[in-house]
Amino acid sequence: MPRFSIIVPSYGDGGPPGRVDTRVGEGRLSLALDSVLAQSYDDVEVIAVADAPDSVAAAVAARHARRDARVTPVRSRPSQGLAGARNAGMRAATGTYLLFLDGDDTLAPGALAALDARLAETGDVDVLYAEHERVPWWEGEATNPAAALLATAPKDAFAPVEAPHVTGVRLPVWGTLYRRSFLDGHALVFPEGHFTDVGFAGLAGVHAGRVAVLRSVVVRHLLRRQGDPLNQPGAHHMDLLAQIELVLTRAADTGLSEDRSGPLFEQLFAAALKTAAHPTRLAGHRRAFFRRAGRLYRRHRPAGYRRPAGSLGVQHRLLATGAYTAFRALRGANRKAAAAVRRMPRARTLRTRLYYRSQLLRPLDPGLAVYCAYWGRGYACNPAAIHAKAAELAPHIRSVFLVEAGQEHTLPEGVEHAVIGSRRYWQALARATYLVNNANFEGAVVKRRGSVHLSTQHGTPLKKMGVEQADHPVVAAATGSFDRLLGRIDRWDYNLSSNRLSTEVWERSFPSSYEMLEYGYPRNDVYYTATADDVRRARERLGVPEGRTAVLYAPTHRDHDAGSDTRLDLGALCDALGDGFVVLLRAHYFHDDDRARARDGRIIDVTGHRSSEDVCLAADALVTDYSSIVFDYANLDRPVVVYADDWDVYRETRGVTFDFLACPPGPVARTPGELADVFRSGRWAGPEADGLRARFRARFCEFDDGRAAERVVRRVLLGEPAERIEPAVPLPRRTPAPAAVPTSPRS
Repeated sequence: MPRFSIIVPSYGDGGPPGRVDTRVGEGRLSLALDSVLAQSYDDVEVIAVADAPDSVAAAVAARHARRDARVTPVRSRPSQGLAGARNAGMRAATGTYLLFLDGDDTLAPGALAALDARLAETGDVDVLYAEHERVPWWEGEATNPAAALLATAPKDAFAPVEAPHVTGVRLPVWGTLYRRSFLDGHALVFPEGHFTDVGFAGLAGVHAGRVAVLRSVVVRHLLRRQGDPLNQPGAHHMDLLAQIELVLTRAADTGLSEDRSGPLFEQLFAAALKTAAHPTRLAGHRRAFFRRAGRLYRRHRPAGYRRPAGSLGVQHRLLATGAYTAFRALRGANRKAAAAVRRMPRARTLRTRLYYRSQLLRPLDPGLAVYCAYWGRGYACNPAAIHAKAAELAPHIRSVFLVEAGQEHTLPEGVEHAVIGSRRYWQALARATYLVNNANFEGAVVKRRGSVHLSTQHGTPLKKMGVEQADHPVVAAATGSFDRLLGRIDRWDYNLSSNRLSTEVWERSFPSSYEMLEYGYPRNDVYYTATADDVRRARERLGVPEGRTAVLYAPTHRDHDAGSDTRLDLGALCDALGDGFVVLLRAHYFHDDDRARARDGRIIDVTGHRSSEDVCLAADALVTDYSSIVFDYANLDRPVVVYADDWDVYRETRGVTFDFLACPPGPVARTPGELADVFRSGRWAGPEADGLRARFRARFCEFDDGRAAERVVRRVLLGEPAERIEPAVPLPRRTPAPAAVPTSPRS
């Protein structure tokens, strides 16, 4: 039996209508689990609870369970929300003490050792309260709101009556230690509904006989950028009163003494009064909430209870008498929030600004969609693939593709377009109902009510992205204002993900309230739909000689070395490959103006070719470093070699989301000599390479199956409900496009 059971619940929004989506941060769930497994104290089991087998939480839990036997994945019913997830974890737990840790939390270093040491001092207690830090999601100092409260508690273990202000509902459930036999003995579980923490903490406080405190931080709680979902307006706040009634009824049934029932009553109604006075939480339910709270107040007020002094005491009196109008006047609830001032768009000229503003006053066009890729560089990537599929499945929606001046020639014949900065451009942005981009629309673009913004992204994030770049000065300096970045992210309604890693990273890097679409990347559909003739035509367009094995070399950009382009002596690589090979050079698009690369017929510069999909289809193998192209190319199930000459520097300066070299898609070379040997020896296409590639594909090609564009069009443009969108075809049942040249080791 372990000393501690750490229960980490995670659940989605599959509950009944009206349930507020209060799911814990799945993108940070791995950090929570890692913080437990990294503790120096190891007499612990971790119960990771998820409510769906195909959820991010389930995948994270399974991954950690494979790595560490102390992790036990558990399932709960989606309809039961947080309470059900925690209760499922309690049923599975075998530890002497239970500690609840939300997915937005991490254990402080040394936390479990400190808890164990404190229990050695106090002996067995029913509840052990500890300090916690509330950490701002972005900027600001962490706070320790429990420190002042716990400082007034007795030094040794004590009966709750000795410090009733501590043993109520003022401290969070997460980060508090509960003796499992105590909970079982009183059949204590988390009650259904919202604000379940209030009900559980209150019931535990009613029944606890011996408690103690630990005056050091155990949990670090990361505040969400969007705030606590429970604080959103809605009728769900009525559940707070249901939890209060549950606790007070139990207190009365157990004959709780006045010394304890009075402080508990006051804490519970402090929460009720705070909600009643809030200017937005109750929306149209304020009067009903106040009246029900008043009835509870009168029914459960303990005998001999004395109201607090001052303004709070006046509020108690008004609640007791049902004086709703007077309460509103006292609290200033009639104040209305100042109207938000819409930003004047920063277009290029005053005339353009005025024109855009006039277009914003016109109604949205329900049949207009605007697309843009790579800041207007042309018809490419996920937006282009979605655009093409929309023409097939949603022909009633008119599509306009945005391009920079001079890039109009990149558009296929018949594609309607607008040049960035033109009046037509601003008109389309102002009137379109659907806006699709693989980067971001400029900051001047206004998110209109009723418009639908889809961020398609343009790669799997091996390197850190978004706000996570702040820890890496070289990258952060080039990123610009994170406030402006967040403003653009807040326009998103949907964000596309190609695998579970992307889902986790996007939630951390781009925190906002969009819906995540785990549909795969539409640009990768062609890797499963292309035929041998399509591959042949792609090679012809690039000038690949028939019968030659084409090796694609695609390095990524280095933020710490702005002048970096290619990092290999390609002539020497060609010498190592031999006459049967040709190298396709595709430098990062940040360097696509450099044309001094191809020096002989063995090297074909394909950097300027608009379609990376064409290039990948034409290539029989890939050599890359840390470019995200490797995740797309893996769909083709063709050999990959990693050239990682500066991994340590790149990892430290750019920041990465996982250890790429610990699970590479193929053999790894650190020097030009090692790279040459990989090809000379045949290891680039041998059994070891096949095994590495298979594991990589299983992890990172999860959602790409040739139908990603269809799923996106049906969900976003046609508005089909999420449950009607068919999931990806399992990887073993997919057939990638065939390579032009079979990749035997000595081909």
